[in-house]
Amino acid sequence: MVAGCGDDGSYEPTGDWRPLPEGAPPQVAPPTEGQPAPPTAPPSGQPGQPADDPNVVASGLDVPTGLALLPDGSALVAERRTGRLLQVFPDRSPARELMVVPGVDARGDGGVYGLALSPTFDEDGLVYAYLSTATDNRVVRFPVGGTPNPVLTGIPRGDVHNGGALLFGLDGSLYVGTGDTGNPALAQDPASLAGKVLRIDVFGQPVGDGPVHSSGFSNVTALCLAGDETLFATDDASDRADELTEVVEGGDAGFPTERSGSTAPVQEVDGAVGGLAGCAVAGPTLHLGALEGERIYSVTLDGSGAPVDAPEELLADQYGRLRTVVLEPQTGALWITTSNRDGIGTPGEGDDKVLRILPPGASGQDSPL
Repeated sequence: MVAGCGDDGSYEPTGDWRPLPEGAPPQVAPPTEGQPAPPTAPPSGQPGQPADDPNVVASGLDVPTGLALLPDGSALVAERRTGRLLQVFPDRSPARELMVVPGVDARGDGGVYGLALSPTFDEDGLVYAYLSTATDNRVVRFPVGGTPNPVLTGIPRGDVHNGGALLFGLDGSLYVGTGDTGNPALAQDPASLAGKVLRIDVFGQPVGDGPVHSSGFSNVTALCLAGDETLFATDDASDRADELTEVVEGGDAGFPTERSGSTAPVQEVDGAVGGLAGCAVAGPTLHLGALEGERIYSVTLDGSGAPVDAPEELLADQYGRLRTVVLEPQTGALWITTSNRDGIGTPGEGDDKVLRILPPGASGQDSPL
């Protein structure tokens, strides 16, 4: 049995949170005539009590990828392959299984990727998710425990490079990062949603000239927004250096072909020690998760948006492949997921995990790094 959280009084939330109903929207992936059913999700680890490591707030998970912080100080975490949605607690109480998102097809590197809370979450209780079905990648929304309602469908789906980043802007529009699905030509094809950063409203309608906001990306794995509203993307490429890139409206990031006016990367990381897959902004510093690099790269920018020095490194070679990175604004803590059970990494005891650390310079007492 998955233990409930807070039942023993060990966790005291900092605010109210309850899922609200949305009605009975259509299923995330309606059956298609003649379409084979997606394979059964692989067995997942049972969430358990974290080990004695103070950085570990949840363990025994299966490739946790999506992560969004709730108003009460806990986090929603989605497992990529199983579609399970869990609630994870900063005081290391046992994780609580909330639901399994239906219609997810985890073949190849498909599955559930980004999570984002509705800009009006306190009123509607809606969660947005980027996920793969048998026929496409799509953005859906749902109340916890409810049926997913399609928001944006028809994003190309492949065995690799499915993208999966979600981020709400300050104006309430939703940015969606996609991948080229292993077909680089799609990234600069204006008729395709692949290899792009899209911009839509909460109902899936284009914002501005959209839905394509920016083009020329290999695989957008994370999006993050600086205080001056500068939008950044991590681009995990397969045949060149990985890049941290400023996302420019109407711009082109230069993949696969650099063009006149292509946006130059803010930071490059060699692919052998890269695998950039997470992005969180804390003041002038961007913290980037790295799968192959098995560390967090912290890039500090000057007033012109250029790195002041080589990236600092956190958690190097301690927890394996590090993916999603989310900032806890109140404390400066970073929530981080590992991806050691993804078929590429080497799982260790208790994998996969959710970490919560206080990096140097964050408020409060630093956790061990």
